[in-house]
Amino acid sequence: MTEFLGSVWWMIVSLGLLVTIHEFGHYWVARRCGIKVLRFSVGFGKPLWSRRDRHGTEFAIAAIPLGGYVKMLDEREVEVHPHERGQAFNHKTVWQRIAVVAAGPLANLLLCMLLLWAMFVIGKQDYSATVGRATGMAQAAGLQGGERILAVDGRSVATVGEASMALTAAAMDRHDVTLQVVDAQERQHQRVLPLSQLPAGFDERRVAPLAGVNWQFWLQPALVDRLVDDSAVRGILQPGDLIVAVDGERIDAADQVYPAVQALGKRGGPGMIDVLRGGERLALEVTPRQGLDGNQQPVWQLGIGFSESHAPAYVTVLKYGAFAAVPVAIGETGRMAADSLGMMRRIVTGSASLQNVSGPVTIARVANVSAQRGLDWFLQFLALLSLSLCIINLLPIPVLDGGHLLYYLIELVKGSPLSERTMATGQYVGLALLAGLMGLAFYNDILRLVT
Repeated sequence: MTEFLGSVWWMIVSLGLLVTIHEFGHYWVARRCGIKVLRFSVGFGKPLWSRRDRHGTEFAIAAIPLGGYVKMLDEREVEVHPHERGQAFNHKTVWQRIAVVAAGPLANLLLCMLLLWAMFVIGKQDYSATVGRATGMAQAAGLQGGERILAVDGRSVATVGEASMALTAAAMDRHDVTLQVVDAQERQHQRVLPLSQLPAGFDERRVAPLAGVNWQFWLQPALVDRLVDDSAVRGILQPGDLIVAVDGERIDAADQVYPAVQALGKRGGPGMIDVLRGGERLALEVTPRQGLDGNQQPVWQLGIGFSESHAPAYVTVLKYGAFAAVPVAIGETGRMAADSLGMMRRIVTGSASLQNVSGPVTIARVANVSAQRGLDWFLQFLALLSLSLCIINLLPIPVLDGGHLLYYLIELVKGSPLSERTMATGQYVGLALLAGLMGLAFYNDILRLVT
């Protein structure tokens, strides 16, 4: 219940802020162009609060916090007194109308840069793109645990998120990638990861593990948390021991202990477990016992348990001074825009799954998780959402800002506005497309909740 309420709250906060900035862009430019604004509403439906300024504009907060709008004086919608026709939107030049419509998405773009600037000034905590363990395809390519990825096909990556995004994009394009890596001795190497060999229909959200790349921060240390009563190792192992080897096999994470114990049990007889205890490495003799797992299948057991929750500390911080953060924020905005447009292109061409389309439920959940991670993560989430609103609103779909811009560009070319009938038809088509997109987003949201 707490997670649900938190998700709803942070979604309202996020969308409320971004929609307000978007609509303020329209409002500010409209006022600069001499257009009378009748209403500035954050949300849809019945107003919960409203006030009117000296210019006659009603500012309102409505009940449904999933959008907003700016209503301007327009002869196509309301009756306009002759003395006010000069303030009507439809009486302005085509360039003024273009400026007013484009101002909303532009405001979201500028907000994205501002949020990223603030994030970099505060300092963005993250995980480095360090490989914890390489298996399968990655191991065959020569990738080794402890190596840190510096670049993917020449594109520099500083965090695991950037590396994962680059790998995912290449996998969708069925494209092998060249990784520039550095090992623990600071020696640089090149590894070619054959992502084109991933099977058809692979899960696009799990490219890294499917390719055998297990990030270091995923790996939970094999730190003994508890001993089962009458354990095979009671009096030998202690809570707090860090297992580093089982029967001579190196252990880097807790998930490697189980198969190592099964191998030791099948071999028969006692074996050695190396642990770190109080800064000292100890080699201890143990003999697994045979028991039953949760499915009543025979397994070899030591009778130990590991911590069920593991929150590794961040290992890298991207932080810049106030002036140095400006070009970095602009560059990051460009990178995020290229990634977003690339994903949209892949969805349209079919090289990416429609499951990548997300709706308000996913937005709410991610907003809540980001807010819990800290201000830096929440600022990054807001920046990405603001950029997404900018891009989506610029799509040439009637009803959206991009559709209106398309109308005005056609008007510039032909020298006269489109007919009312043509624009009305476009509105219906736009509403149908938008309804289909929203339906797909809700379907994916529900599917994620169910699975």
